[in-house]
Amino acid sequence: MACDLWREQLGAFVDGELPDDAAREFTAHLQDCPSCAADIAGYGQLKTAVKRAGLRRFAPSAELRQQIETQLGRRSARRAVWIWPALATAAALLIAVVWLARPGRNSAAATMSEVVDLHVAALASANPVDVVSTDLHTVKPWFEGKLPFAVNLPDLSNTPFTLLGGRLAYMHQTPGAGLLFQSRKHRLSAFIFQDQPAWKGLSARSEPEQYASFWIETWQQGGLRYFVVGDTSAENVRQLGNLIRGAAGAN
Repeated sequence: MACDLWREQLGAFVDGELPDDAAREFTAHLQDCPSCAADIAGYGQLKTAVKRAGLRRFAPSAELRQQIETQLGRRSARRAVWIWPALATAAALLIAVVWLARPGRNSAAATMSEVVDLHVAALASANPVDVVSTDLHTVKPWFEGKLPFAVNLPDLSNTPFTLLGGRLAYMHQTPGAGLLFQSRKHRLSAFIFQDQPAWKGLSARSEPEQYASFWIETWQQGGLRYFVVGDTSAENVRQLGNLIRGAAGAN
């Protein structure tokens, strides 16, 4: 029943329209309710996708316009004035659907964009981690019972990285581990999820790639999908990735 009441407030919460007291209560509820947290993640990803789609502009090619005008016979100049915008809109929608449906590069870019969103959301949060600790022996057991897999953390002694803590992260309504690290003045996130068929196109990636102002490295290992993201250098992301990869392979 409590979840049903909170779900009525999902939109207002994500849009920042809840009163401060209600927002704090909702935030506290999310810490103990994976179902509502997953709904929040899905709602946020939908908003991001709609916003991103709204920034894209599509225009039909000159060849497509010529074909349409030829088929219509250009019955009258007046008719063309009002019918062309409608046809252009339809053509743009068709191009958009085809573009969004292309496999490979665009699905990979969409996944990376979601990873960046998760990282940015954590940085913008007043409570970026659920368990605050620099001790891997505290953070690792915190995930036990919350995830269907073990989270193995690297020993960061004599490295430029410091573990800040961990939290539950959600992608495609699937729970995973979100780990936050500090390197000098930069913060990096590592996300670990059970691997999904939709991420098959990411398997060949082995080097950090840049998305917007962030570097991301991803790999598949032991049935899990790993992402490391940060606004630091590619070498910094690669170094943290290697440490996490080594910890995963050693257990």
